[in-house]
Amino acid sequence: MTDTQSRLGPALWEAPPGKWNPDDDDTLVCTQVRAETHDVKSFLFRTASPKLFRFRPGQFITIEAEIDGEVIHRCYTISSPPTRPDTLSITVKRKSGGKVSNWLHDNLKPGVAIKALGPAGDFSCSSHPAPKYLFLSGGSGVTPLMSMSRTFYELGEDRDVVFVHSARAPRDIIFRHELTMMAHGMSRFRTAFVCEELGEQRDWSAPTGYLTLALLKAIVPDLAERVIFCCGPEAYMANARAMLKETGFDMAHYHEESFSFERLSPEEQAETQDAPAEVAGGSFKIEFTKSGRTIDCRPDQFILDAAKAAGMRLPFSCARGLCGSCKSKKLSGQVAMTHGGGIRQREIDAGMILVCCSKPLGDVVIEK
Repeated sequence: MTDTQSRLGPALWEAPPGKWNPDDDDTLVCTQVRAETHDVKSFLFRTASPKLFRFRPGQFITIEAEIDGEVIHRCYTISSPPTRPDTLSITVKRKSGGKVSNWLHDNLKPGVAIKALGPAGDFSCSSHPAPKYLFLSGGSGVTPLMSMSRTFYELGEDRDVVFVHSARAPRDIIFRHELTMMAHGMSRFRTAFVCEELGEQRDWSAPTGYLTLALLKAIVPDLAERVIFCCGPEAYMANARAMLKETGFDMAHYHEESFSFERLSPEEQAETQDAPAEVAGGSFKIEFTKSGRTIDCRPDQFILDAAKAAGMRLPFSCARGLCGSCKSKKLSGQVAMTHGGGIRQREIDAGMILVCCSKPLGDVVIEK
């Protein structure tokens, strides 16, 4: 028996495994780290004892990392397909100044355990069956679309899919060779790569520059007939939305996913600018001990919404109590919280709340 097997317990075939339930066991053990590009790694996980992962392609998990004494929650899309239920993977790009991505790249190695919650999320082709798809991705936004593509490939479903991926340079294309292999294996699966620059690869024959409407129409002449899934940086997705609206595309057939912890989106910034400087009477005080900020929050207002209106930048993603990325320690006060599974009962008992779905019942002090 290898050291890795001894850490993971009995081999998978020794007993019929059940389904992984993070409410009972939230620990995942890293089994392998794969370098996808010079700054992107995939981390493969199994459960401490044999369990099967069940999720829909495109969903995400929320990981919990303790960095410099601070517990931080981050959402990462599952890049593996549900057709490989014994393992689960996330694919992470190292970001300059990114506290969690750098910690993962530097510290997460085979045998290291990490806590996780999920899977969760509605960004999945399984929720929107269609005869034709267009996948649009920028940078590490490729991961949920890769999970969907891998699922089609491994189930032998030769779906009509056009996968358009944008990257900085050819060397930055994540899963480049695997996507090319899938395109060879499925007659109706087609890939197109668009790079901003050539970088070191001078024999590049694909388009360079940014994805434009003219280029998109040339790659996908029948885009109006397709259900579109888009994932990438906010600027990339904003450009995609603008191009599609210019064509008159039915945006009911457009779906996107993004996890942003660095800044408010343009819509949220507009909300902040339009918000009154003073909140009307009848509000409660919400104190954030680490930032030193105290804001007003109405009894009918979620704490996250009040914080955004006050110009604060708190980590969040789904804003529906699903992902757990806004999880915070409540030091005092009472809230009314209706969540969607992004927090465990034992965490609630320990004083944790999700600020995206918590309304104050009085003054509240939060460790954030």
